[in-house]
Order: sequence, then C-alpha cells, then structure tokens
Amino acid sequence: MKRIIFIIVLTLLSIATLGIVTAQQRPTLTPEQLARVQIHPVPGKAGLYVIPGFDGSLSGGNVAVRVTGNGVILVDNKFAYSASDIIRQVSSVTTEPISYVLNTHHHSDHAGSNADFMPAAQVIGHENVRRNIIRNDLGGAPPIIFSHSTSVFVGDVEAQAHHFGRGHTNGDSVIYFPDLRTVHTGDLFIWGDRLDGSTMAPFIDYANGGSAAEWSATLDGLLTLDFDTVIPGHGPILTRADVRTFQDKFSRLVLRMTRLIDAGVSRDDIATRLELDDLNWPFAPRAVQAIFDELSGQ
Repeated sequence: MKRIIFIIVLTLLSIATLGIVTAQQRPTLTPEQLARVQIHPVPGKAGLYVIPGFDGSLSGGNVAVRVTGNGVILVDNKFAYSASDIIRQVSSVTTEPISYVLNTHHHSDHAGSNADFMPAAQVIGHENVRRNIIRNDLGGAPPIIFSHSTSVFVGDVEAQAHHFGRGHTNGDSVIYFPDLRTVHTGDLFIWGDRLDGSTMAPFIDYANGGSAAEWSATLDGLLTLDFDTVIPGHGPILTRADVRTFQDKFSRLVLRMTRLIDAGVSRDDIATRLELDDLNWPFAPRAVQAIFDELSGQ
C-alpha cells in the first residue's frame, strides 16, 4: 500500500512539474517583466552574456551566451517557442553564428527549443538528458551525449560540461568556462524570486531520477571547479560563496528530515513538523512528503 501511495505521489508531482516545464504557450509579460529578461553582459567576464530566466513558467531558465570570436556557445534555450527570441537577442551583441548548444538538463524551460537549433548548431547533453527527453516525449533529444564530462572548443575558447551526480534530476550538468572562471549550474542551484514575486525552492524531480539525499554531494563536485561567478538555473548572477550557502541550507533540510524520520514522525505529519522558515524555501506539503519517501526508504 505504501508503495502504491508513493507511486501516486510521484505521478502527481510529475504532472504538476510538466505543467510548469512543458508550457508551450507564449506568456504575456508586462513591460517591466520584459525589461528583466533582455540580454546583458556578465560583469567582468568579457564575451559572456546572460538572457535572464527567473522561473519555469513565465521566463524560463537563464541562458548563457559565450561569444568566442569564431562562433557562439549557448547554455540552455528556454521554451519550445523561445528560439527566435534567443537568436534575436544574441544578434544584438554579435554577428557570429550559434555553433554549440549545451543542455544543463532536460526540462522544457531549459531545453525546450533544442530542435530549432539543431539544423545549424551541435546540441550536446548528458546521456540521461537524452533518455529523459525521449521517455517524456518532449522532442529535441540531443544527438551528441556524454557520460561524465566533455569539452567543446570554438577557436581558443573551451566550454566544459560535467556531470557530478544526481540532484534536481539524474542528468544535471554543470557548464564551465575555465578561462572566465564561470559556471552555469542549471537547476542544481537556483536563487530568489520568480517574475511574479513568489519565492523559488529546490525541486527534486523524482520521476526523472532526482535525489535529495545525493544533491549536496553533487554540489561538492561542482565546488571542485575553480570558479568565482555563477549563472544559476534561475535567478541573478551570483558567486561561489552563494553556492556554499545554498548547499548548507540543503544539507540542513536533509538533516532535519532525517532526524524527524529517526524520531518516528509519520509521513502524514512530516510537512507540519519540518522547520523551513529560516531556509526561505516554501516547499509544498507533497514535495516534503516525496523527500520523506526517499530518505525513509519507502
């Protein structure tokens, strides 16, 4: 019976998530919201720009734009309808063609327009990104995949893709520009508020291999890289110290949950017993229960 309940919860979570990350209708943004999602340079990082994204519904994920002098490297590409807008924004800062598109994970607010870039650019993702896109029938599965790490070079510019383990999904990848000491983390690291003003919380996509138990260790892998600047999956440009803050909060979340489980708190009561106020992560009760199921082994 517990297993049946767990499967039902995962199904409901998957449906709720798909409602966010597979949105295909272009939303109507206010002038103020539109101004916030326009391309701008990353301070102190010559040739690197970001097309901002603050959520999985209105604005998609952050897109990194690396202008190399010989072609553009994109990291992520928002929704299925976003390709033309991304191309327009990129053309406002360079005439170079888009040569590579690197996926941080499979969700459609990050990799939704893969297919539109494929005729002219190489689209690359972790092997689980391809599996998840095909299994969820999302379209645009990357034709080039890697297992642990890979690099692309455009002229003298290198972009590295690393898979350090599970967290948000089982295909999370960190894209690293070593010459700029900058990473794009995808949704392994998010920060702040959505365009509508509500606050984001980490999402563990259990239907696609995510893991709360392994998330902090995956961030340990990220922190082995030499970087000082971070483009998160959603939110403002941040620093290495902010990743450590996020990791500490996540570790506290898991520790508190584990202690409550060890103390015999039930699945039905866990959402009301778990202290979250100091983390400023507004988890829905069903999300707390899904973490409970993983950590308790149910």
